Amino acid sequence: MIRAERSLEIDAAPEVIWGVLGQFMEIDAIAPGVTSVDALTQGEDGMGSMRRCTFTNGGSTVEEAQAEIALTPLGESRTRVTWSMDFRVKFGPLGWLMGQMVMKPMMGKVLDGNLQGLADKVRAEHAQAA
Repeated sequence: MIRAERSLEIDAAPEVIWGVLGQFMEIDAIAPGVTSVDALTQGEDGMGSMRRCTFTNGGSTVEEAQAEIALTPLGESRTRVTWSMDFRVKFGPLGWLMGQMVMKPMMGKVLDGNLQGLADKVRAEHAQAA
């Protein structure tokens, strides 16, 4: 299993951030490169839910990934968001090496983009509410 992890501090309380993150099937609102999302399971979003993400390059994917998002309050209205993802690469030791050298840095960039998109969305929603 390979793990990619990134963190970002956002000027908002944890409950405000969870309000955005809780919209699981709307990841396209915060993830650069994702143009649309189709729900593949019925019922509530969350653990065990499946979705198809379509990307700006026209490709799409349905994948199983384990992600964890941790929110650490840093005061009244500031939160550290840590987003990590665990994934496997096929092809045994060669795949593991490729995962470490290529996939892990690439997933890190994806997580950085998602975190920045989350911060932008939280900021925009806060500005609308004010």
